[in-house]
Amino acid sequence: MLVAGLFLAVNAFAQQNKPAQKPKKDVLQEKTGQAPAAQKPVAYDAGANAKAAPSAEEDVEVLDAEAYQPKPIDTLQGLAVIGFGSCNKANMPQLWTEVNANNPNLWVWLGDIIYADTSNMKALAAHYKRLKTNPEYKKLRSKAQVIGVYDDHDYGINDGCKDYPMKKGAKKCLMDFLDVPMKSPLRKREGAYQSYTFGQANQRIKVIVMDTRYFRDPLEPDPTKKRRYIPNMDGQMLGEAQWKWLENELRNSKANLNILCSSVQVISDEHPHEKWGNFPNQRKRLLSLIAQTKPKNLLILSGDRHMTEVSKMDLQGLPYPLYDFTSSGLTHVRSGNSEPNKYRVGDMIVKRNFGILKIYWVNDRPVVTMQARGPKNELYQEIVVKY
Repeated sequence: MLVAGLFLAVNAFAQQNKPAQKPKKDVLQEKTGQAPAAQKPVAYDAGANAKAAPSAEEDVEVLDAEAYQPKPIDTLQGLAVIGFGSCNKANMPQLWTEVNANNPNLWVWLGDIIYADTSNMKALAAHYKRLKTNPEYKKLRSKAQVIGVYDDHDYGINDGCKDYPMKKGAKKCLMDFLDVPMKSPLRKREGAYQSYTFGQANQRIKVIVMDTRYFRDPLEPDPTKKRRYIPNMDGQMLGEAQWKWLENELRNSKANLNILCSSVQVISDEHPHEKWGNFPNQRKRLLSLIAQTKPKNLLILSGDRHMTEVSKMDLQGLPYPLYDFTSSGLTHVRSGNSEPNKYRVGDMIVKRNFGILKIYWVNDRPVVTMQARGPKNELYQEIVVKY
């Protein structure tokens, strides 16, 4: 035993004091005398085992611990500047530098956060992670709180609705992207609808985010092909559980400014694309609910349209005008510079844009400045609403 122990000790000493070996030259260096290029960081291919994943470029993202650091929502913080937008393609120039220049306290996603259009949840998560590691988006996330909801292209299928078989996976990917705590009730219930009341005392602002995909019935294509869809008179937009929740959120709100968020337009009703107006009875129900519950100073935000406009409606029973501020096309816009909208105030702007709400208070009454901004933070339009 003593001899064996002595042998092991001598051998360990020899290994510790063994001269370091020179690293072998790379084959290229051996032949040409040139040093090899620096090795690229290892990337994670989220679609390696996917059956129907997007291109390899869309699947690759570099791990970034800072980008995934959870950031709980702080509802005690007051909101002076709210930014919002939708329709954001990760492979196109984005507007985060301009958004950051406005120093928003809150950013609200109104859908099409990414363009995935895939039923592969690994690929969908990889799209979200690519956005989350964008340096300028990281700056936004470091200074502003972020909430929101999906629309069809990040839900997973164009014009998607309740029939989409991967809707639970799509919701989970959204929750992960938004850093919703694992124990949050929002994780446990069906659908991605949510609400937050920010600020204190008589300057509270409530943000109510509807889910217009998870429970919605299919659209009705026009068999004559004269228009895209015909009205679905019996179809649902929100589902009864969400309707009950929404009524409670509106009726019992203690906020002096309420912001209702919809991925598709509520007021504008003449265009042929996705909108609440494709379900006329559901649109009527929503407007009637707002008039009946009379939440203080409610404003609607919407996206989806690849342009920006403000619609205004005088709703019977509501003691103030109802506005629907649409902003979308963070990275791309529609074709065509005009379409009918009898409720429009100001201009229809077909340029890359995001929306900004600037809020100040006169006692308990909010004054809201609605701004549409674009590249180089150019101000396209400004409308001031004094409630």
